[in-house]
Amino acid sequence: MAGRSDREAADAELLRQHRRVLVDLARFASASFDFQSFIDDAVARVASAIEIDHVKLLRYRARHADLLLEAGVGWKPGVVGHAAFATDLASPVGRAFQTGLPVTIEDVSKTEDFRASEVLRNHGIISLLNVPILLDGAAWGVIEVDSSVKRRFNDDTVSFMLAVASIVSLVIRRTDAQTAQQASLAALAKEAQRRELLLREMQHRVKNNFQTILGLISLRRSTAVKEGRTLADSISDAIMAISLAHAQLSPERSDEVVDLAEYLRALSASFVIPIGSVTIEVVSDAVSVSIEQAVPIGLIANELVTNSIKHAFGPEGGAIRIELHTSSRPGYATLVVSDNGRGISETTGQGSGQTLIRALADQVGGEVSQSSSRGGTTTTVTFVPRTMSSR
Repeated sequence: MAGRSDREAADAELLRQHRRVLVDLARFASASFDFQSFIDDAVARVASAIEIDHVKLLRYRARHADLLLEAGVGWKPGVVGHAAFATDLASPVGRAFQTGLPVTIEDVSKTEDFRASEVLRNHGIISLLNVPILLDGAAWGVIEVDSSVKRRFNDDTVSFMLAVASIVSLVIRRTDAQTAQQASLAALAKEAQRRELLLREMQHRVKNNFQTILGLISLRRSTAVKEGRTLADSISDAIMAISLAHAQLSPERSDEVVDLAEYLRALSASFVIPIGSVTIEVVSDAVSVSIEQAVPIGLIANELVTNSIKHAFGPEGGAIRIELHTSSRPGYATLVVSDNGRGISETTGQGSGQTLIRALADQVGGEVSQSSSRGGTTTTVTFVPRTMSSR
């Protein structure tokens, strides 16, 4: 009985400590106008409340399709402000970001559904807890606590972290409001502000829908057979490619135009690649298209790169190159995806992939050609770039 009483007393004290930290954070949030100072203070308070050595707060960067470590404690020099993490579903922070749900891992080395990032491996992280920072239901970023000793995070800890994420969300809202006010004082046109608001609302809703679908796929994937998991991963990749296209829309424009160069670079950063074995290079001219064209072009690039990663290379790995150029034919552009792998004859699953690529090319009025040898495979799609004004 004495042991139980001691445990209950310790749990009660921990909850009181959590409440104190939440109250202090709320006071700091209402008084401070410096967002960086606030998040630096927040991660330090979280570390103290949970009695853990490593905490990080990450912000999603649409242009890079990654999560940047904006604030943290316990990390080696050069990590905070510089380290970036993948947003795919095999990344713990990526899973929390994409699904909008907490992710808890008791031992990252013993789970098949997740991979540990280089930063986690370098710091000997074993257990971790991620919670998303949500704005209007869509994820802005992630807060993660990491332990170098095996640890189980209980429901009270998860609830505490969700409360912290909510306070951070409120501060982000206020910071965004201040930024918008300053922009207004700088004489931005009311019409430009209206367009920005409408586009942000649309992007939030679109991201919300994608996030819901990815969450459902993630929940079903764990119970599926191998073929079902492969299909689920393929669908998730396509959904993320479409989501990235919408993330590239600029609030400053009303014509729903996507910069293809930026889109392809963001897309290339989102691929799940065996560490150190495959490199992806993007070389692109400045080409802009409507969102309706950007999505099929992104899906074509996604399919071709995925095929190369899965089928083109042996253990030695290789290189993939994505090129986008204005064509010698006036008014045309050319997308070229090439690899230095072993050739299409030695790969598998090309039939359905080629059918999909040609169907997507038809959507943009494009022409597809492909050449393959033992030195690699090159696929070229020639199309006429169209924006809203030229449709």
